[in-house]
Amino acid sequence: QVQLVESGGGLVQAGGSLRLSCAASGRTFSSYAMGWFRQAPGKEREFVAAINWSGNMTYYDDSVKGRSTISRDNAKNTVYLQMNRLKPEDTANYYCTAGRAVVGVLTPVGVMYWGKGTLVTVSS
Repeated sequence: QVQLVESGGGLVQAGGSLRLSCAASGRTFSSYAMGWFRQAPGKEREFVAAINWSGNMTYYDDSVKGRSTISRDNAKNTVYLQMNRLKPEDTANYYCTAGRAVVGVLTPVGVMYWGKGTLVTVSS
């Protein structure tokens, strides 16, 4: 069992930056691929970014590619999502995810564990 706790959300002006963090419980964190999804009001949950267990493979949705960086620190059991040049359309609840394979955490079906989310609001 893996528990995920997100932090770092908040209110930011368009063009600003935020760094989301996700702290994971358990001693097997380094064996999991990790990722982020988001869900805006009235919309379906969508993939944002993912990273494999070692951190040498990353994937991004086109909507955040070039503006966001996913990274992980296995010694701290933490995964990060640095988001820059934020836009109002980035406003959403951001969920941390974990799965056995990085290709698995690209879709909700392959996610094994979900955090409860952290809210990001970008004002125009």
